[in-house]
Order: sequence, then structure tokens, then C-alpha cells
Amino acid sequence: MDFSILAQAAGDVEISYGKILLTGGGNIGYLLWLMSVVVVGLSVHYIISIRRLNILPDMIRMQLEELFEGKQYREAIDLTEGQSDFLSYTVHAALTEAPHGYPAMERAMEEAAEERTTKMLRSIEWLSLMGNIGPMLGLLGTVWGMIGAFFTIANQTGSPNPGELAGDIGIALVTTLLGLGVSIPSLSVYSIMRNRIDAMTSESIMVSQELISNFRPTAKR
Repeated sequence: MDFSILAQAAGDVEISYGKILLTGGGNIGYLLWLMSVVVVGLSVHYIISIRRLNILPDMIRMQLEELFEGKQYREAIDLTEGQSDFLSYTVHAALTEAPHGYPAMERAMEEAAEERTTKMLRSIEWLSLMGNIGPMLGLLGTVWGMIGAFFTIANQTGSPNPGELAGDIGIALVTTLLGLGVSIPSLSVYSIMRNRIDAMTSESIMVSQELISNFRPTAKR
């Protein structure tokens, strides 16, 4: 549907496409615009927070490898205690269980890794929620607009005036577009962040396991 035709039919040929998208969706359109702003904010936040520096920082990894090679486990505990990254959290959990043996260390590391991974995955669920609600709101606006167009036609004794239908049809089309505009970026960023979390946490767990393998009974000299 050409919005310029709708605009002319409504008697306002000066309306721009930008203004139609901003105001043509009615109250549902405003809600979808608000959701799009939230999606952008969440996406920027996750892109900044869910990265290698906060999950598997190379500097911390190298420092831990040096400390474990020198059997400086107390220093490793002090180092990881003051860090907030995923690797430090899992290694610290394992080291604090060292007095109870290697199985306890491995169990503590796995529990810490699962806890942090679950926390990160739950945080990005907001993007999935927005991505699923967006099209539903768009569909709601579409149905609302078509209902308005239907009653406009029903109240006409003759052929309906296109100008009287333009507003309702515009709401139907604009809300559909805005709903997709919210859903596509939301679900795209959600998938990217989920894959990033899976990849980097898996790598970090492997590094943690390699580090604490020095505590295995068979590894003792």
C-alpha cells in the first residue's frame, strides 16, 4: 500500500513517511516506538557487558597460569577474589574448596559456572520477550485498524470514501511494520548474545578445568 495515496486521500499531501511512522500507528504505535528504544538500550548494554573482557580476560588468564605454574595458590585466591569476570569467579570457587579434595573443587567450579551462565542467559531474555511481544502488538494494531475500517464501511450508505478509510488502514499497516521493526533486531541480538555466552563460557570452563587439574591426585609429584 502506497502511503502517499493514503495521505492524499486524507487530504494532507504534506505528511512525510517519517511522520507517518511516528504518528500513524496510534497509541499502539507509540508503545512500539517505546519498546524499540528499550531494545536499543538493552542491546547496547549487552554488547558492552557480554564480551571477552568480562568473561575470559587474557590478562587474568595469563596471571593465573603463572601463579598455578609456581604453585602460588594463595596468591591465585587473592587475585580471583578481587575480580568480577567469569573465569576468576569459577577458579575462586574451586580454590576455596581445595581443602576438601579435587572432586569438591570440580563440583564447586561447575556450580559457579552454571550459576553465572544462567544469570547471563536470563538477563538477555528481555530481548527475547521484546522480540515476541513486538509482532503481537503489531498484529493487535492491524486487527484494530481493520475493525475501524470495517465499521467505517458499514456506516456508509454508498461507496466508502477512501479518505475515511485511510486512517484505519494506516494504523493497520504502520503497527505491523513497527512490530516487525521491534522483533527482528531484538531476536537477532538475542541470538548473537546467546551464542557469544555459550562460546565464551565454554572456553572459560575449559581453562578453569585445565588450571585446577594440578590438584588431581594423579597430577601430584
